[in-house]
Amino acid sequence: MNEIFSRVSIRKYQDKPVEDDKIKILLKAAMAAPSAGNQQPWEFYVVRDKEILEALSKTSPYAGCTKAAPAAIVSVYRNEGLMFPEYAQIDMSIAMENLWLEAESQGLGGVWLGVAPIQDRMEAVTNVLSLPDTVTPFAIFPFGYPAEERPQQDRYEENRVHFV
Repeated sequence: MNEIFSRVSIRKYQDKPVEDDKIKILLKAAMAAPSAGNQQPWEFYVVRDKEILEALSKTSPYAGCTKAAPAAIVSVYRNEGLMFPEYAQIDMSIAMENLWLEAESQGLGGVWLGVAPIQDRMEAVTNVLSLPDTVTPFAIFPFGYPAEERPQQDRYEENRVHFV
């Protein structure tokens, strides 16, 4: 899976919409993630509305690139009916990584913007999307066709590997 070794954070996008079928595949990839007890805590909000993208860009000091993205996926997790609620954020992280790797495989670029567990960011995203109190915002993933190229860093460090 070469996408693991080519994926980078992309914050600049072409002024070109992302096709519905590509977005559906991103969401299918996210939902294919394993989860604790198969609880599948995720829900996803696909945002294309420019005013909402701009409002999301103000929910965190790092979210500015959302304003110029053709779309963003806001991931949230349910607060009710989970067998292992303490693992919901871990489950969400796996789903987000799947989504990101699928975006890379489709020639799209994006960046994972953390929302949870920072309370003011969670409240801001909740307000922008008028989220029900049954879900908690987890992350924002602005994405589109990249308008920048960057090489991925080789992060492998032999001294961090320990055989026991």
